[in-house]
Amino acid sequence: MSAGLFSHAVELRTIASPALWSITVAALVLLLALDLLLTRRPREESVRAAAGWSVFYLLLPVLFGFYLWADHGGGVAVEFFTGFVVEKSLSVDNLFVFMLLLAAFAVPSALARQVLLYGIVGALVLRAIFIGLGAAALQSGTWAFLLFGGILILTAGKIVKDVMAGEQQEVDISSMRTVRLVRRFVPVTEGYRGSRLVVREKGRMALTPLALAAVAILATDIVFAVDSVPAVYGVTEDPFLVFATNAFALLGLRALYFVLQGVLAKLRHLNHGLAVILAFIGVKLILHWAHGVWPGVPEIPTPLSLGVIVCVLATVTATSLLANRRERRRAPRQPLEEAERHV
Repeated sequence: MSAGLFSHAVELRTIASPALWSITVAALVLLLALDLLLTRRPREESVRAAAGWSVFYLLLPVLFGFYLWADHGGGVAVEFFTGFVVEKSLSVDNLFVFMLLLAAFAVPSALARQVLLYGIVGALVLRAIFIGLGAAALQSGTWAFLLFGGILILTAGKIVKDVMAGEQQEVDISSMRTVRLVRRFVPVTEGYRGSRLVVREKGRMALTPLALAAVAILATDIVFAVDSVPAVYGVTEDPFLVFATNAFALLGLRALYFVLQGVLAKLRHLNHGLAVILAFIGVKLILHWAHGVWPGVPEIPTPLSLGVIVCVLATVTATSLLANRRERRRAPRQPLEEAERHV
């Protein structure tokens, strides 16, 4: 296979003017500042307040999508909505890992809001970096489509392997390299010190467990960015839309965490669905590359991608609910069956 199959540069076009970029970033900073103001004082998040904020953060991308439809056409709006659904579904899985991390660090419920905000801000920064790297890779050659597609298919394969092996997601703090590295160079207090990340103890500066929790979440953000950015580049090649879908998907995570906290563990088939979605987008990227080399190779249109993704998410949600219902029905019978065996 000649080098020309991989070296052809991709011309990235964006719908965003400098003014639209500026307004979007300014709005993002304003919303983050508001979130930071709300989490300044440690307190437990009420489910009712979290539900209200979740609705607010879900309405924002809907309104933004309608604006794109009116100003830039239905094609752009469909790309945005498809990318948002992909990123939001991946972010729900991220929330489950955040939940495990908060439990592993025994983070007090009053401080959970603050740690989650650190994770969201870190994720936004890392996604912006990865989006820029992804755009540079696409501009350097079509090989980036193969790379992104390969990453997504390998990730899907790993998820399927873990599911088939029956492995449960766990967090072992002692095995996290970032946490071990921090503890090696900086002393850590035995307990939490309110919302403080750094304190002076015995004449020297020391980190609190809250700081370690924030570091652990930032480390997992890097892994999430490796999966999510190629996934959304499989939907749209517009860097602005890639950034916007990531930003809208991440903004409401803090509130959504408290709404779904009791539901996340019940979505037992979510990983099955994410594996299908990532593999599907990976194939879509590879077909997109092949179409550029051999025009006879078909491409997967974005509206079809949106339909497949929504159907997959609806299916795994329904199967999870059915599995949970069957488990509840069987639970009362088990003690009775055990008693009958001993009669």
